[in-house]
Amino acid sequence: MACTNCSTGAKDGTPKGCKNNGTCGTDSCNKLTVFDWLSNMALPGGQEPFNAVEIRFKNGRKEFFRNTEKLTLSIGDVVATEASPGHDIGIVSLTGELVKVQMKKKGENPDGDLAKIYRKATQKDIDIWSDCREKEEKIKVKAREIAINLKLEMKISDIEYQGDGSKATFYYTANDRVDFRQLIKEFAREFSIRIEMKQVGFRQEASRLGGIGSCGRELCCSTWLTDFRSVNTSAARYQQLSLNPQKLAGQCGKLKCCLNYELDTYLDALKHIPDMDTKLYTEKGDAFCQKIDIFKELMWFSYANNSAHWHVLPVAQVQEILKINKKKERVSSLEEFVVETAPQIEKTYQNVVGQDSLTRFDQPVKKNKNNNKRKKNFKKKPNEPKKK
Repeated sequence: MACTNCSTGAKDGTPKGCKNNGTCGTDSCNKLTVFDWLSNMALPGGQEPFNAVEIRFKNGRKEFFRNTEKLTLSIGDVVATEASPGHDIGIVSLTGELVKVQMKKKGENPDGDLAKIYRKATQKDIDIWSDCREKEEKIKVKAREIAINLKLEMKISDIEYQGDGSKATFYYTANDRVDFRQLIKEFAREFSIRIEMKQVGFRQEASRLGGIGSCGRELCCSTWLTDFRSVNTSAARYQQLSLNPQKLAGQCGKLKCCLNYELDTYLDALKHIPDMDTKLYTEKGDAFCQKIDIFKELMWFSYANNSAHWHVLPVAQVQEILKINKKKERVSSLEEFVVETAPQIEKTYQNVVGQDSLTRFDQPVKKNKNNNKRKKNFKKKPNEPKKK
């Protein structure tokens, strides 16, 4: 959900209304945001507002903090929060009773111990925070060079500075365990800050960095998806998708999360449809299943001695044949149960544009014999005297 003032400009693509480039006060331009539908509702008499606040940091990272100072906070406020060591700077993303709902959803105790909010960020805090954010890209390039020189099989995907600039967290991905003790020494010597290494999965890396999927839209994991369920190749098999790793893999290199979206619908449809291993016994020979159309409830069978010729049978007819086969009886042939398909109409295409045929490039180009003769005559007289 986006705010009503964030329609983009026609020329440069910048937002017309709030012009905060995704950090407006309503917090509805950011990924994984929650719309506060209780903001305009008053609490019952005598009930105090919930004193925990959700704070957003870089790349959608969100944590919960306790408002012990009873500050008047609203969505979009920049605050200084407790960190180890020093303090961190974040933006308030949610307040009120919905914070309690979010904490229960993420498995945290609303009455448990939480880090506290120190104060609203001053201009000095914001300046230091902005300077640290500007350094991150340059440091990431240098950090990758150091890791390559040490020949470590890891990828440093992102760097996040703490708000006061006293610590930097290096997020990395790796297939195996990495001994980065020497790497931390090199980082501390090069950048002169406290270093923290944090390994993330490939799906978490994609959700942090974001990107565009093969569907042309933003990645689900970086916009709205919060729970990363395991995805198996069986999900593609149930949906009769080709097991092509290049098409089934997402930006993270793992199977796409969207393979699970329609899986339950396919499983419900497949409950009363026989398996692909179904074998039918007829007097003309044994028939094997070649293809299934799940939602049209059609199955294609071919005889073992003639696998090139397929017969289309409805699922109801296949189940009827299976009942007969269970009695150890054979049907005469599949042709008795084949669906009568409508005759195909031949489509004719006309060249409405007025151009040549689309196959004009497939025809061989005819060489001009006159031009060849001229070239031969020119070669015979190379030393012809110039006219004065």
